Amino acid sequence: MQLKENLHLTYCTNIHPGQDWKSTFESIKKYVPGIKQEVSKEQPFGLGLRLSNKASEELDLGDNLSDFKKWLSDNNLYVFTMNGFPYGNFHDERVKDMVHAPDWTTDDRLKYTERLFRQLSELIPEGMNGGISTSPITYKYWHKTDSETKNAFEVGAKNMLEVAKQLFEIEQTTETYLHLDIEPEPDGLLENSDEVLLFYSDYLVPLGIAYFKQELGLDPDAAEALIKKYITVCYDVCHFALAYEEPTDTFTKFKTNNIRVGKIQVSAALKILFNGTDDERIWEELSQFNEPTYLHQVTEKVSGKVKTYSDLPLVLESERNHKELRAHYHVPIFLEKYGKLFSTQDHILKTIDYIKSNPISEHLEIETYTWDVLPADLKEYLSISIIREIEWFKSHM
Repeated sequence: MQLKENLHLTYCTNIHPGQDWKSTFESIKKYVPGIKQEVSKEQPFGLGLRLSNKASEELDLGDNLSDFKKWLSDNNLYVFTMNGFPYGNFHDERVKDMVHAPDWTTDDRLKYTERLFRQLSELIPEGMNGGISTSPITYKYWHKTDSETKNAFEVGAKNMLEVAKQLFEIEQTTETYLHLDIEPEPDGLLENSDEVLLFYSDYLVPLGIAYFKQELGLDPDAAEALIKKYITVCYDVCHFALAYEEPTDTFTKFKTNNIRVGKIQVSAALKILFNGTDDERIWEELSQFNEPTYLHQVTEKVSGKVKTYSDLPLVLESERNHKELRAHYHVPIFLEKYGKLFSTQDHILKTIDYIKSNPISEHLEIETYTWDVLPADLKEYLSISIIREIEWFKSHM
């Protein structure tokens, strides 16, 4: 929905199961019209569409794409952003670090992303810009040596530059501006704002200058401007809270370096504050979030540096002394506190305060995808939960 001029709010449909196009479309038809009726009855309602690779391939078959476009039009819906991070199935089976596979060092990831952009260019309303969020190149622990890591950066950058060229050509042909939104997260090859800036300065820009001189005959300044126009950042509030970064500091850093924020994903992490009195109860409540589907990295700030534990069980097994931990577990954004545990909802509120006076991004996407694996007393009927999150966010805007 349009909150104000050029500011669109939605939720990500990765909440709903959808391994193939049939199951994806059935989930959308089941949930979206009712949600729209509650939160955007009179206005058009935008979707944050998530398609697996298989669903995307099948969307191209027969009349599927044209039928979907007609259904969107008939229901006063539109697509303006997509989630291209998870490639395969995202529900009902172990995902963990394989959410990054295939990564940006592979042709499979490149082809999947190019196909999604072609489909988004067909779906997006005229005059609107669109983006697709994606993996922060790869999962860092898959690359054991400095040489392997450097190669992942280089190959990943070259593949993303191929997408930038595609997006330039789409805009030249259709006048539709689309952007690739890189989403840093703990244990990704890009985890925080400083690593994003280094990726631009050490890989994307120098490799892109050579590439676009050869492909389009651009000078260095024009090439750099093209790169930073079409390759942007997905600011996931949960992920940057896990990096212990304040929103204002991060946004200022990006603006200073001419890095665009293509999308803000609105999500909250678990915050665990130990007080020496209720610690046993706190550990017990935290253990309720230990589930086998998704990767739940845990971060801690020690002597000014962020330490990352690769998954929640590692922390639960040790139960060492800590002052504060943050866990990569998307909890409902309307929750400030759950029992003895807290959330990083404060980072969402700070982000809202910033964007009220600084139009840093046109795209806002609520992304709490963990409803199926939350503790039982946090579960409600899915549509009710989604509506509650959207209404909570709207009330604070």
